[in-house]
Amino acid sequence: MPSNANRQFLDFEKPIKDLIDEIERLKHTSEHKKIDYSDTIARLEENILEKRKELTQNLTSWQRVQLSRHPDRPYTLKYIDKMMTNFVELHGDRNVKDDKAMVGGFCQLEGETVMVIGQQKGINTKARQLRNFGMANPEGYRKALRLMKLAEKFNKPVITFIDTPGAYPGLEAEERGQGEAIARNIYEMIRLKVPVICVIIGEGASGGALGIGVGDRVFMMENTWYTVISPESCSSILWRTWEKKQVAADQLRLTADNMLSFGLIDGIIPEPDGGAHWDYNQAAQMLKDFILPVLQEIKQIPVEDRVNQRIEKFSKMGFWEEANTEAQG
Repeated sequence: MPSNANRQFLDFEKPIKDLIDEIERLKHTSEHKKIDYSDTIARLEENILEKRKELTQNLTSWQRVQLSRHPDRPYTLKYIDKMMTNFVELHGDRNVKDDKAMVGGFCQLEGETVMVIGQQKGINTKARQLRNFGMANPEGYRKALRLMKLAEKFNKPVITFIDTPGAYPGLEAEERGQGEAIARNIYEMIRLKVPVICVIIGEGASGGALGIGVGDRVFMMENTWYTVISPESCSSILWRTWEKKQVAADQLRLTADNMLSFGLIDGIIPEPDGGAHWDYNQAAQMLKDFILPVLQEIKQIPVEDRVNQRIEKFSKMGFWEEANTEAQG
């Protein structure tokens, strides 16, 4: 986790920042003037915990979008590091290249070998450029599919971590078959014979999320979003400006509680007070404790039943009405 001095704060986190700045000032004064402020500092630290708890109780949709993009938020490799052991990263799609925006490999989760796959954004400017800000090219999705098929070959469960603003929309990505790669992943994932758990750990945008988002169970962490388009892009299409992004976030119904009520996800994974960026260890432990029993439950289902349930699950999604054409005629 970043130190208090290196933390970045969103606008609505300012009350917490003010308390942290006051603690740093008291520590500096205590060190130079030899005055004991330990009691005051302890009270301020308690206030920070209370503010963190208050912060997540009344968040707007747009504020949850901001939290999902928080620069200090843990990404896929951080969760792998904190939750799993013996991670062996596998590279390349055996066709074009190794897409750094998509990572994956075998590892152990509580002693059980699993295949973990996820989008990785990068932790600094240089790494974000290398990882293409978590926007995978077609070869990233083809690498993911190769790893899923490898897991199926060795009868190992698949766990995916979704965190992307969308698949890369560049011309070269379209030339290499971006749409086909994502569609192929959806088609193949729904037929995989091994257990598949998908978790949205940050942004879950459009086909970029769906490309690794078809599973027996799909979960969202508390401060994440999942929808067909980002609020900014939606705002620019509907109102020709990004200024309506907060309105778009509300109208898209993109938060975890909305997705659960629509039946598009199977559960919401809680985060530490204030968001996952405040405590990586706790966030990873909460995620691990949530998915472990689910994985054991899914493993007990016979393969054919599991695949049929997965197909039925996604086939039932959505709301529609059928017009009575005979009455109209």
